[in-house]
Amino acid sequence: MDALTTISRWLKKQHVVTYCLTREEDIWCANAFYVFDAGRVAFYLLSDTDTRHGQMANGLARVAGTVNGQPKTVALIRGVQYRGELRLLEGDEAEERRALYCRRFPVARAMSAPVWEIRLDELKFTDNTLGFGKKLSWLRHPD
Repeated sequence: MDALTTISRWLKKQHVVTYCLTREEDIWCANAFYVFDAGRVAFYLLSDTDTRHGQMANGLARVAGTVNGQPKTVALIRGVQYRGELRLLEGDEAEERRALYCRRFPVARAMSAPVWEIRLDELKFTDNTLGFGKKLSWLRHPD
C-alpha cells in the first residue's frame, strides 16, 4: 500500500484540521471541521470571509497545518503535518463541495459560510502504531 492511500484512510476517519497562514507581519491559526477528498488530495471546510484568517487569506493563501488525534500514550500517536494552498471556492465548484460537506456534517446545511479548499502539496504522517517515529510522506508532483 502506498503512502497516500495509508494517509488518506486515516484522514477520512478524522474531522478537525488546523491551518495556519501569514500575511505581512501577521500570523494566525484556525481550526475547522473538514471533508477530505482523496482523489483531489484536498480538504474542504466552511469559514466566513470576515474572520481573521478569512481576511488574511483574501481568497487565496499558502497554508500549513496539522490533523491529529488525542492519544494518552506516546505509542498511539498518529498525526499529519501538511502544506498547501487555501482557496475560496465559487460557483458550481463551491456548490458541489458544499453538498459533499453537508453529507458528512448535515448541521452545516443551516450555515451560510462559504466553502474553502486546502489543496495539499505535501503530507507527512507520523504513525507510532507502526513503530516509534514511523513516518510516511507524500509530495504532489508539479502539474
